[in-house]
Amino acid sequence: MPQTDKQVCIPPELPELLKQFTKVAIRTQPPDLIQWAAEYFGAMSRGEIPPARERSEQVTLSNWAELTPELLKVLHSRVGGRLIIHADELAQMWKVLNLPTDLFNSVMNVGRFTEEIEWLKFLALACSSLGVTIAKTLKIVCEVLSCDHDGGPPRIPFSTFQFLYTYIAEVDGEISSSHVSRMLNYIEQEVIGPDGLIKVNDFTQNPRVRLE
Repeated sequence: MPQTDKQVCIPPELPELLKQFTKVAIRTQPPDLIQWAAEYFGAMSRGEIPPARERSEQVTLSNWAELTPELLKVLHSRVGGRLIIHADELAQMWKVLNLPTDLFNSVMNVGRFTEEIEWLKFLALACSSLGVTIAKTLKIVCEVLSCDHDGGPPRIPFSTFQFLYTYIAEVDGEISSSHVSRMLNYIEQEVIGPDGLIKVNDFTQNPRVRLE
């Protein structure tokens, strides 16, 4: 069968399309390249955003451990009840848990920490990276700090909650000190029992407690 001299027409957009696909695929490193490619080009054909970002985030988490309340609890146990910890020592603990370096640096910058770090303040800011709201952040802090093993709700001393709420609100900068004082006074007088402990439900399910 004789060969034809018919020239193959290459779409002008093809080189750039393949170039972008290759760059995203290398950056994303999907576990199933063919399936991911089908999703990628399928999204493009529908005018949607290709699944590069979601996959890329998964790869990031495969290189770095995702920060969770459980890992923060491990970190808290390794601090060993100290109120002050040296930055280098804490950085090493963070590294051993394979947590993201950029997150550590971000917490350090937001808290304006230097060589000597107030652990509870650092912990509060680390928890804030997981909590969308101040109430959610304080809930996570309570879960990390609580030592109850009887299956009951997480709880911490009210004095600790008072310190953490005041600090987080101060860093947030959008909550007046008078509002913080009103909420703390109400909780102390109307919610806290004789044991001096505050439970998560005391500030997450009480309609009169509005932390923000």
